[in-house]
Amino acid sequence: MPIWLLTFHYSLITKKMDLTLKVWRQKDANDKGGLETYPVTGISEHASFLEMLDVLNEQLINDGKEPVAFDHDCREGICGTCSLYINGEAHGPDRKVTTCQLHMRMFKDGETVYIEPWRSASMPVIRDLIVDRTAFERIQQAGGFISVNTSGNTQDANALPIAKPMADKAMDAATCIGCGACVATCKNSSAMLFVAAKVAQYSYLPQGQIERQERAINMVDQMDKEGFGNCTNTGACEVECPKGISLEFIARLNKEYLGASVASK
Repeated sequence: MPIWLLTFHYSLITKKMDLTLKVWRQKDANDKGGLETYPVTGISEHASFLEMLDVLNEQLINDGKEPVAFDHDCREGICGTCSLYINGEAHGPDRKVTTCQLHMRMFKDGETVYIEPWRSASMPVIRDLIVDRTAFERIQQAGGFISVNTSGNTQDANALPIAKPMADKAMDAATCIGCGACVATCKNSSAMLFVAAKVAQYSYLPQGQIERQERAINMVDQMDKEGFGNCTNTGACEVECPKGISLEFIARLNKEYLGASVASK
């Protein structure tokens, strides 16, 4: 069958939908902001959520209006920048996916979709749907690193045997992409799941032992300085996390922090 015929056939069976979007618009951090209504039509069920926003912005630009500002980069669920609060859920109604991996088939034709930025005093809105997440970067800089020999005699990482259970746990923690869904979802705006993943990631590996105690104390202290709330074990962060980071890592962080606090006295 010719390609053009296959394309034509595919277009006939692909479901299209019309949606009403309620999008948060805010000029800058000092602006009060508010929801504005935009209709979009002919959206393919196979389109990603960000592709739908691309269609909206093209429509706005053609109408001589300011496009909606939103963060995105890899569009592969890796970078964590495409963070949106959709219909009251971080990254939308699907599970273990980022906003860029969310497909429009999760919505119904004629549905009204609410699109907002993360809500946290520690992550203020910069413009429209973009928030300032540099607090995460400062937490990472406080201790999310390891010391290595760069003199030319660097030891090969594969020369250090690591038990598979430990390696698996380290990899599970390392899947955190720092999107901030845990903060946006938590009723306390807690960043404990993020910090726990970063601390635990290194605590399981021999390369992370040099700064182990300093890392736990410094990263938790920086988290507190940034104004994030306390964890009350609600568990919403794990549910909404696109990588499924487990609450067990928060227990690991508490253990690391307690041990480091006792050792430092």
